[in-house]
This record gives sequence, C-alpha cells and structure tokens, in this order.
Amino acid sequence: MFNISPANHEFDDEIQSEIDNKTKPLGALGELENLAKQLARVLGKNKPEIINPKLLVFAADHGIASSGVSIAPSEVTTQMVMNFVAGGAAINVFCRQVGLDMEVIDCGILQPLEGVEGVIDQRLGAGTRPIHKQAAMTLGAVKQGMEMARARIELHHQQGCNLIALGEMGIGNTSSAAAIMATVMGMKGVDCVGRGTGIDAATLKRKQMLVEQALHIHEAELTDPYNILACLGGFEIVQMTGAMLAAAERNMLVVVDGFIATAAAMVAVQINANVRDYMIFGHQSDERGHCLMMEHLQARPLLRLGMRLGEGSGAVLALPLIRAAAGFYNEMASFSDAGIEI
Repeated sequence: MFNISPANHEFDDEIQSEIDNKTKPLGALGELENLAKQLARVLGKNKPEIINPKLLVFAADHGIASSGVSIAPSEVTTQMVMNFVAGGAAINVFCRQVGLDMEVIDCGILQPLEGVEGVIDQRLGAGTRPIHKQAAMTLGAVKQGMEMARARIELHHQQGCNLIALGEMGIGNTSSAAAIMATVMGMKGVDCVGRGTGIDAATLKRKQMLVEQALHIHEAELTDPYNILACLGGFEIVQMTGAMLAAAERNMLVVVDGFIATAAAMVAVQINANVRDYMIFGHQSDERGHCLMMEHLQARPLLRLGMRLGEGSGAVLALPLIRAAAGFYNEMASFSDAGIEI
C-alpha cells in the first residue's frame, strides 16, 4: 500500500564534512549533529528547511475502557477534544509557544461532534470493540483508516508541509498500545502495561489481566501488522500508522510523540521498514515500557522530561530542537568562512 524509498545516503560524507567544518569542535553539538544529518538526508543536503509543519492529533475511544483500565471514563475523550478546539489544553499552549499549527481528527470517539468547527471527521466507528473480548475492528476498517490518513497527509503535502508531528487522545489507548508492544516485541503483556494516566495498584492489575487476555484470545490472528491493528489497535492508532507511512512516502519528516504514537511507529516499521528513516522521536515517555520500545526501534529521543501526557506534547516540544539542527547546518559559519585556522 505504501511505496517508501529509503533516505538518501549518497551524500553522507559530504553532509558529515559540512557539519564537521562548522566553527566548533568535532561532535560538540551532540545529538543535534545526528539530527542535522537526518534532515539533510531527507530534505536535501543544500539548506534543508522545515516548511509549514503541522501537528495532527488523532482522537478515538476504546471498548476496553468500559472495563475500568483508566482513572477517567470514555466521555473524557470527547471533553478533551472540545478542550483542544477551545484552545485550553497543554498541547494548545505548547503549539502557540513554538508556532505550530494544530488540527484535531475524530477517528472514532463515542459521540460524533457534528457541526463542531475545528474537528476533522475521519470516523471509523463509535469507539473500538473491547480487545479482551473480540477484535477491535475489521480489516476493512484498518484499510479505510489508512486511506483516510493518507488523504489527510496528501492535503498537507500539497500545501507545502514537509514535517508532521503526531499526537493522540483516547481513554484506554495505553492498553491497546501495550498489547501492540507485547505482540511486536514478543513480550508478555504484563511487562508492557504501565499506569497510563496514573491508575492505582488494583486497576493496574486489572489492566494487565485484560491485556494478557486480549493477547491470548487473538494469538492465532496476530500474524501480520494489519491483523495486529485489527485485533488490538485503536482507530487513532490505525490512522497514526497510516499518517506515518503516507508522510514518508511523500518524503516528509515524522515527529513521533510518546508511548501510543510509538506503538503506531512499531507497526508502521513492520509494514514498511523504510519509514524508520523519516522518524524523529521527540520524547521518551515516563510510561512503563516506552524505553524498551525505543531500544527496539534503535531510537534516541530528543527529550526526556518524565512526561506521560500524550496529545503530541513531546513531539511539539522537540520542534525547536529540530529547527535548531536545521539552523546550525544552514547558517553556522565554517572555519574558512570565519577566517579561523585550527
């Protein structure tokens, strides 16, 4: 479904020489140098720039939430979406601070928000089915969600965007992400389930049990990434996965947020491994298991702030660092430019 070329390594030596000849000791800008190299590979070695970046926040509800795996009921998903639209959430604040446009996509919250300005309708249903009892959705819904995401990315690509950041909102989605993590990494569910929004010990135990139950009943079906999404995913996770693949297909950078977005990234890599070249990991979440996900993907997060908010918060806060990497690569003088002899 997705034709993604690997990032161009033809000019790696030239790019590295450009970085090394800046007026600084070799390697003195640390991870910003690796990031600059990635930007130059994807966007071109001659003055790579971040153009018209967008944050896409995908929202949906999860059937497992009704079994008490979160501190909040599913209705909070809708309430938070309305908070996004009103501009009052943390992610709105951060987007304003870094100058990033944000859009909210309803992938399948319980109640449709008909006529609410500022919410994109890409609904696949009114929440998924409970994964510990049956498949979350059909394969048809997975493919439909992928195509919806691709169409949205294509719109932004046509408007000149070359970087998307991804966020999510959905009560119960850490359960889904943990089940996906366990499947992709071949781990026990109990070792992947964390406290999410801050559940107590009894709720954590219930959540671990239900995720293990989901893995058990779907075991025979978890044979490929599309089936993994159908059995264990969320409507927002499906569309995030599709958005990552579609963006890479269009040679756009993808800034991945925390635990749930990284679960989508893991599935995207299974669908087409070349998508990994386009991914920048904004933040390592405080959610249990996220560090193991990062190791699995051989990813180094730009930030480690102990956050576990979601919404795309870590991806947005990383944007100034991404811009800084492009800035030093494009604007910093070389030793010869500055007349410095070493």
